[in-house]
Amino acid sequence: MTSPETMAVTLDGQHESAGPVRGTQSLLHIGMIWLAANLVVTTLLTGTLFTPSVSFGTASAMIVVGTLIGVVVLVLIGNMGTRTGLPTMALTRGSFGIRGSILPAVANLIILMGWSWVQAMLAGVTVNYLVHEATGFSNPMLFSALCQAIVVVLAIFGHTGISRVEPWLALAILIVMGFVFTAAFSAFSPGEFAALPVDASLGGTPFITLDMVIATAISWTVLSADMNRHAKSSTAGIVGSGIGYTLSTTIAMFLGLVAFSTVLLRGDEATPFDPSVIVAEFGWPLGIAIFLSVMATNTMVVFGMVTSVVNAQSRWHLRFLPTAIVLGIVSIIGSTFLGLLNQFTDFLFIISAFFVPVFAIMIADYYLLKRRGYSRQILHERPESRYWYRGGVNWIAVIVWVIGAVLSYVLAYVAPSPIGANIPAFVISFGLYLGLMLGIGRRAGLGLIDPRDSQPTGHLLDGADETAALRLGD
Repeated sequence: MTSPETMAVTLDGQHESAGPVRGTQSLLHIGMIWLAANLVVTTLLTGTLFTPSVSFGTASAMIVVGTLIGVVVLVLIGNMGTRTGLPTMALTRGSFGIRGSILPAVANLIILMGWSWVQAMLAGVTVNYLVHEATGFSNPMLFSALCQAIVVVLAIFGHTGISRVEPWLALAILIVMGFVFTAAFSAFSPGEFAALPVDASLGGTPFITLDMVIATAISWTVLSADMNRHAKSSTAGIVGSGIGYTLSTTIAMFLGLVAFSTVLLRGDEATPFDPSVIVAEFGWPLGIAIFLSVMATNTMVVFGMVTSVVNAQSRWHLRFLPTAIVLGIVSIIGSTFLGLLNQFTDFLFIISAFFVPVFAIMIADYYLLKRRGYSRQILHERPESRYWYRGGVNWIAVIVWVIGAVLSYVLAYVAPSPIGANIPAFVISFGLYLGLMLGIGRRAGLGLIDPRDSQPTGHLLDGADETAALRLGD
């Protein structure tokens, strides 16, 4: 029986989602998974939010720049998963403490649940449009629930099922996207897209556009270690996820930008973030691409939710299958609340406000304070653990998280920053955490020097039999 003093609970006799795992997937495989992940309707429709608030050229440039900035954070967090074998929220134990990590884990669960609802709704609205055009039948709530039900079934198969399906979905989606690009640029020249007039009354700026693109990367970083811990090496994880995410995001957002701009150039009425607007322009191939993209991406989202819950603690000995079923049912029911689609932009900024400071803290702690290594004490749920801090919580991390989240909100909504909210919030959270840990933290015994740091670090299955590592304390 697995000890309640370790987080490494088993998954019905398997070790796929609970505790550390040894990665085996190649650079190409990781790259294809990440390529499929963000070829998704939400990323595509985010591209419809940029014009005519800013020019077509500015929007295109911000898509590239924002993606390159965001992917740095994504691969750094993902590499922590490859090097240790742990998923993202389990890694927060290193900086937030064994018990303190439950706070970002709960926030992550709420965010991922909302993310799964939004994507299922968009798939449902798209399928409903196609069915209504063909038969006259319309029930978007029903189709949203059916789309999410398919996703839950796919997610229950676990990471193996995801990794087998996603590369093929990525190929199919790319083919359809190529069709849409060809149709758009056959109808209008690049010069006509560039000359699309800007509507200054919408209040758009280059940095608001940049912030939205960075927020998209942050929203995916919550799953980066979950996926990259299955990479066979740091190189496979970093290069595969870096190239896969960068390509998928730029392609998907640029497709949304081009598709929406095409509708504007035709002089038709265009509502941003409405899939039926661009599906009406490009027909059923784009509708199929939207549906397939949700199947690929929401499977990862639901899998990530389950992984976060299973790894949050061990005292309940949660197993993958029943946890997936419960969360899946909640996600299916929530996917019918279609009114949430009107709040997507705010939802995206809430994600970044919550998690930009979390990732700044994690990167500072792992790569600088803990010198790129967590020992197997991160699996211990007892006061003797190096990562117990004070009562199981690193209050410095919690305080910096709150400050960073409030700052992000203020810079986005109360006193808008001329350079956006995400970059200042990350830099300040990163610097503040380092400063407090090297100052107050060191005097309180929380800093760099600790005799328990002499234990071997690296992958948490290195230097020990896998069963022993998973059953510490038996």
